[in-house]
Amino acid sequence: MAGLNKPVIVLVRPQLGENIGKAARAMLNFGLTELRLVTPRDGWPNPSAGPAAAGADIVLQQAKVFVTTAEAVADCQYVHATTVRKRGVTKPVIGADEAGRQIHQLAGRHAIIFGPERSGLETEDVALARSILTIPINPEFASLNLAQAVILVAYEWARIGREMAGEGSDAGGTLVQPTREDTLPPAPQEELEGLIAHFETLLEPKGYFLPEGRAEATRRTLRGVLTKPGWNHLEVRTLRGILSYMARRERSE
Repeated sequence: MAGLNKPVIVLVRPQLGENIGKAARAMLNFGLTELRLVTPRDGWPNPSAGPAAAGADIVLQQAKVFVTTAEAVADCQYVHATTVRKRGVTKPVIGADEAGRQIHQLAGRHAIIFGPERSGLETEDVALARSILTIPINPEFASLNLAQAVILVAYEWARIGREMAGEGSDAGGTLVQPTREDTLPPAPQEELEGLIAHFETLLEPKGYFLPEGRAEATRRTLRGVLTKPGWNHLEVRTLRGILSYMARRERSE
């Protein structure tokens, strides 16, 4: 993702080292590495941050500390303040998706600032921003922790970048879906017919298709049940193995 415009993540007066570490982990999940801290309450470096980062050490090692929010964003052309309310400051309000789009489309450095865990950003912090970044949330429980807020914004930035660059392009190539098991194609009709016939052969002596007047409808229903899942050839083979085993058990008994 070297070709994408990456935002700077700024944590303003963060309170817990664990939360800084978790935010760093969230950042690196989506390829973001530039972290700036404004007067962290417990100082920096913080021994609690490393374990919480779960391997995102590069983010913590490169983190820079500033005395004020203004200093932390001084070299940025665009500043987005994450907050649930305007706090008396009139600013354009955008969602995380729009923020991600602006970061990719508007050349220059973008900073996304997050406030302290308990109180959020102060009015002076929000006043530095070009826009207020917020997301729809349950009004009866509008509680996001710091790492959750960071990962939501980072995810939208990465998603928009892949969308704009094209799913198969190099620009989005460093983010991958978790490994999925390769799916096999559906079994050929011949194998499926063999499975259906196998079922019918075992069910017929049990009187499953009685009464005679309902036999045709019952067979159609059975066929529908067996054709709907789109079994692959290994699944068909497994089902037939089960049926054969059950038939052998019956004969031995």
